[in-house]
Amino acid sequence: MIKRNLVAQITVTFILGAVLGNDVAGQSQPPKPPPQITPTSPQLEQRGQPVTIEDLRILEKAEDLLKDESVWNRQDDRQCEDDEAAGKRSLFCALQKACIDVLGHYEHRRVALQEVRFAVEDATRGRDFEHRLRDFNNLPETQLVDIRRVLRVAKDRVTSRLQVKPGAA
Repeated sequence: MIKRNLVAQITVTFILGAVLGNDVAGQSQPPKPPPQITPTSPQLEQRGQPVTIEDLRILEKAEDLLKDESVWNRQDDRQCEDDEAAGKRSLFCALQKACIDVLGHYEHRRVALQEVRFAVEDATRGRDFEHRLRDFNNLPETQLVDIRRVLRVAKDRVTSRLQVKPGAA
């Protein structure tokens, strides 16, 4: 009986440690590595890829995160931790946060994010950028209305492929 209770206590300690992010000795785990940024490929650059309701939810969440000028960071450096701490987000960081909120992890080449990249290309008439989301966000002539417009275009494209109405997510 005592042995069973001891095993139960040890099990609970390990489970609580895992849930709370602490090891058994109460020490913090090392910080999580930053989300992986994966390179593109010809296949990922094809428009019209299959979408899911999660893609729509990501775009809706990103729109919500960039609701007004007070929360928009127009100087993106693709380092989102400091943006979040400051309460401001760039287009890239809003999409990253939305992706994590919806999926539980970040997918750099997720269809929702690719659709925003395509909308940026269309809005800038194929202008060549090193990083489409960052560089569009940082253009001196880009305004929040432009950021919200590319999100809306991407959302409309995803919605039409899902054949659902906006807000039905």
